[in-house]
Amino acid sequence: MHWKLFADLAEIAGDNEIAVEVTTDDPTVADALGGLLKATPELEARIYAEDGTLESHLNLLKNGETLEDGLTTPVAAGDELALFPPVSGG
Repeated sequence: MHWKLFADLAEIAGDNEIAVEVTTDDPTVADALGGLLKATPELEARIYAEDGTLESHLNLLKNGETLEDGLTTPVAAGDELALFPPVSGG
């Protein structure tokens, strides 16, 4: 599976797409996020709040759709996950 990153997340990671491999049985978004952070540990401070929870302002999508079950949402090898902060401008 692979991640698409947007805005400053892509800048921090040095790329806007990152492939990750998750080797657990019945992987979830949390497992895929762990794979992303293993590949790009510099994102951890931007993705997680000080209390260890996912930053509430980040948008997380699986195959273009909002996650109904959050980090416990199941994922498969061909899934595309996207993570992006809110963007504003004018």
